Amino acid sequence: MIIDVRTLEEWKAGHLASAQHIELQNIAASIEQLVPDKDQQLYLYCRSGNRSGQAKTIIEQMGYANVVNAGGIGDASIVLDEAIVE
Repeated sequence: MIIDVRTLEEWKAGHLASAQHIELQNIAASIEQLVPDKDQQLYLYCRSGNRSGQAKTIIEQMGYANVVNAGGIGDASIVLDEAIVE
């Protein structure tokens, strides 16, 4: 699963085609509902990789085992072979 942790405005401007959206400040409250399996592979991205790195730390502290910071949206698009859509 791919999760975009940017703001709603950033999300609306363009996001990866199969990504889910949870803003960084909501990640702890929302991740378990979206991803109940703590062993599921998760890829996180934001604008530059900073917020996705913060989200990775939060999610790992909650017991998730397979979390990858895919960096900024451009890098994540390449690494995950996902188109950016609006």
